Amino acid sequence: MRISDVLRDKGGRVVTVAPDLPVQDLLTELAEQRIGAAVVSGDGTAVDGIVSERDIVRALAVRGAAVLAEPVSAIATTRVFTIGADADIAEVERLMTEHRFRHVPVVTDGRLTGIVSIGDVVKKRITELEVEANALTGYITGERA
Repeated sequence: MRISDVLRDKGGRVVTVAPDLPVQDLLTELAEQRIGAAVVSGDGTAVDGIVSERDIVRALAVRGAAVLAEPVSAIATTRVFTIGADADIAEVERLMTEHRFRHVPVVTDGRLTGIVSIGDVVKKRITELEVEANALTGYITGERA
């Protein structure tokens, strides 16, 4: 299974935020969109960073409420691992596990084309396991389609 399969199901829409957006506005955007992370991008297509709820919490713990007036670039992760749409889903699982992050931007020909979350990966894997289980049950009981 490929990342493109995940994106086909969920769509390629990605919420991006400008590096100079105040963290307070980022919080509003995350809440309104009901998402846990946004890609930081000056032009909407390049990946300049990624910022998640975890980044906000860590910054608040260290610098207090003053961080809310700071730009997103002050708290964003700038060393971003990306993945191509043709990559196998196991590759993104490995990246997420090894580096302990929950969101991976998808980049095609240098342009942001999607984002995959751990929830997307788990959902796809569950669907895959259900199909496999049904096929095996059908095989064992002789009720194959």
